[in-house]
Amino acid sequence: MGSMLKDKVAIVTGASRGIGRAIAEALAAEGATVVVNHRASAAQAQEVVAAIERAGGRAAAIQADMGAVSEARRLVRETVERFGQLDILVNNAAIGKLAPFTEITEQEFDANFAVNARGPFFAIQAAVPLMRAGGRIINISSCGTQITQANAHLAVYLMTKGALEQIAHTFVKELGPRGITINSILPGLVETELATTIPPERRKSSVERTALGRVGMPDDIAGAVVFLAGDAGRWITGQSISVTGGLA
Repeated sequence: MGSMLKDKVAIVTGASRGIGRAIAEALAAEGATVVVNHRASAAQAQEVVAAIERAGGRAAAIQADMGAVSEARRLVRETVERFGQLDILVNNAAIGKLAPFTEITEQEFDANFAVNARGPFFAIQAAVPLMRAGGRIINISSCGTQITQANAHLAVYLMTKGALEQIAHTFVKELGPRGITINSILPGLVETELATTIPPERRKSSVERTALGRVGMPDDIAGAVVFLAGDAGRWITGQSISVTGGLA
């Protein structure tokens, strides 16, 4: 176990699998106490907690639907009630659908924005008054907001991620006086459930366009989060940071 984040308390939303799980385990490995948030994956979330505890870390699972403002607020409140503080908030929970934009329903559109943009906004709103000076807010976006797409099959998902990035750009100076940093990480193609829905030819094209010549792994993103969460990231704020292996 490392000690870079000793005595810190972190929330990772959508942490029962994929990138969220990797982030939760990486933060815990550096000494943070981690709240593993999930919406409806209690068994998987408990597996993450158990894995962290087996490695000598400290964690707890808290259920909350990030698409519901009241639950996003409750997640923050319960974390502080249980652990007495909050230092790191990682907004990772997201939903998305790979489909022609002509097939997206109003309900799907609204659900994407609720989880991917509204939830993080109100989680931040709840967290900032309770967060200790020098805190960290890290939003997981997508490199797709900066790369021209072959089609509009991820249009709504990427619209929500663009909105998420603007949260960091617009909050940065209000949070600065307390030493709280806020940044967005923009992953490239990563081995997640969403990635399995990408057609093979598009996946192959992404790998060919990636300088390091492979699909990213959740741990690749988690490493960037740990860097921003630690003292080494203290002078980085308001940024959208591509973590893509050189995808262009």
